[in-house]
Parts: sequence; C-alpha cells; structure tokens
Amino acid sequence: MVQGAINQNTKLTKEWLQNYVDDWVTFYRKHTKEGEVASYIPLLAQADKRHLGISITGINGMTIESGNVQIPFTIQSISKVFTFIIACMERGISYVLDRVDVEPTGAAFNSIMHLEMKQLKKPFNPFVNAGAITVTSLLNGKTSDEKLVPLFQLLENILGYRPRLNMDVFASEKESSMRNRAIGYYLVEIGSLESDLELTLETYFKQCSIEISLKDLARIGMILANDGEDPKTEKKIIPRQVARLAKALMLTCGMYNASGKFAAYVGIPAKSGVSGSIIAVSPPRARNEELPFLEGCGIGVYGPALDEQGNSIAGIRLLRHIAKQWDLSIF
Repeated sequence: MVQGAINQNTKLTKEWLQNYVDDWVTFYRKHTKEGEVASYIPLLAQADKRHLGISITGINGMTIESGNVQIPFTIQSISKVFTFIIACMERGISYVLDRVDVEPTGAAFNSIMHLEMKQLKKPFNPFVNAGAITVTSLLNGKTSDEKLVPLFQLLENILGYRPRLNMDVFASEKESSMRNRAIGYYLVEIGSLESDLELTLETYFKQCSIEISLKDLARIGMILANDGEDPKTEKKIIPRQVARLAKALMLTCGMYNASGKFAAYVGIPAKSGVSGSIIAVSPPRARNEELPFLEGCGIGVYGPALDEQGNSIAGIRLLRHIAKQWDLSIF
C-alpha cells in the first residue's frame, strides 16, 4: 500500500522521506510488466524491464534514492535538452529559434509524415527527432567529437566528472536508425541542416549514447531547477534565460506525444528517453504548508519498460504520485 498524503503532523525527516520513496518504488514496480523495452535499438532491448529506480536531489542538499539506482544507462533523447542548451549558449537563443520552433506536435517523436503534410519550414520543436537533429547540426565543430566538446564540458561542470560514451550503444544506434536517416535526408532537402548529414547524424547518435547514473540525472535536474546555478558554489553553469527556456520546452514538449497529459497530471518540466530514463525538474515553489523540497529539486527516474509513446510506464506513474502527494506541480 502506498503511504498516504502528508498532513500537518508529519515530520519531514530524511528517514521518513526515505521510507516513503521505498514504498513508492515497491508499489509501482508491478507496472513494469505492462510495458516493453525499446527493441528498435538492439542493445537497449537487453535491458531488464523489471528495473525501476528514482533519485531526488534537492537544492537544499538533501538526496533520496531508492530502487535500481546503480544501473548506468544512456541518456538517449534526454540529450536533446543538453544540445539545445549548448546551441543556445554557442549561437544565441534567437539564432536557434529561427531554425527550430517551440510548438508541441501531438505526433510521434520520430514522425516524418507531419513534416511533409504541414510543409514546415522548420521542425516543430527541438525535442522531436527532426528538431534535435537540426539543433545538433548547429553545434560548432568539424568532427563529431569537436561538436560534443561543449556538451561533455557542461556535464563535467555539473557532475564533477566526464561521463563515458557507450560505444557499443553508439554502434547499435548507427547501424539500426534508418528512421533518423530518413528524417535527416528530408531535413537536407528543406535546407535545415548546417553541417553535413553524416557528421550531424554521427554526432546525434553519440550524444544519445552518453552514459550516466540516476544520481547524475537528479543533479542535472537540480541545477535546472535552480535556473542554471550550482547552489553550493553559486557558480552560474547555464545562463538563466537558457535554463528557463529549456524548462518551458520540457513542460510542453518533453514527454513525446504524451506531453500534454503529463503537464496536466504531473505538472513539472520533464524529458524522457527510450532507455527508460526521465529527468524531471521541480522549481522552488511558494507554499505556506510544510512540504518536501519546497526549495526545489531535480528528479531522475529509470524504468526501461516503456508505454506506447516511448515513456517509462512505471516511471510516469511514480512521478505522478510524488507530484500529487508532495504538491510539486508548478501550477
């Protein structure tokens, strides 16, 4: 049984919160059997669909973790948030938004049909594959490794170490991503790409294959929750305007074609990846009652069993529960 709502007599100790989170994970793990792991990327199909874990890092320094938190995973589409941030930092927000829009699509993240049917001059947003590939083409550099230097530096500035590139996953994606190649050729035809198609796709497959942990994901979310500033060092890692724009896009476009429902029922910025990972952001919120993480927090969730939209099926239910019980919604 999932523990009940917080009341005025509840003491929000770390021990109490830890017990609460342990209870969530035990309860929602049963929903993993309702989803399937991503199979169109062969190596991702090897994931254990029963896994479920969560990590929460508060701006106040508190960290709560539970479940399968030690399993590394590749960030996949969560990388779209980071490359968008880098492109805005390198080229400027106006330049980037002249080449990719900020509108939700209601279509699948890897759809080609909506591009041609609507005769778009630029992709709907940077979190569908067409928009993400376009953004990747804007990154400076003559090779894929050069293009990714600022991304790895950003992650190192936040995490304190340089994440590894999982070359096996990269090779698997490169060999199997026919749909992304088709999208890429369409983007070439309409003049959206600013670097060679093969270079752009190689960079894109590599950024999706960066491997991190749940603790890392929660820390990145915490930095975004704090508008790009590390609360401990007070160092501005991401410009505030860029961090806020990224969060706005996460709220409206971050959960594929389930973004509207997620915004309505969970109410916090988030971005998912087909590895089963989700990064979620709870900014500081003005509430009179005592609630956990009022100062804001970042949340990382990993559950490789996916729903039809490509989101972690148990992870979404877990996030919906915490948002309701802890009143995390930004609305």
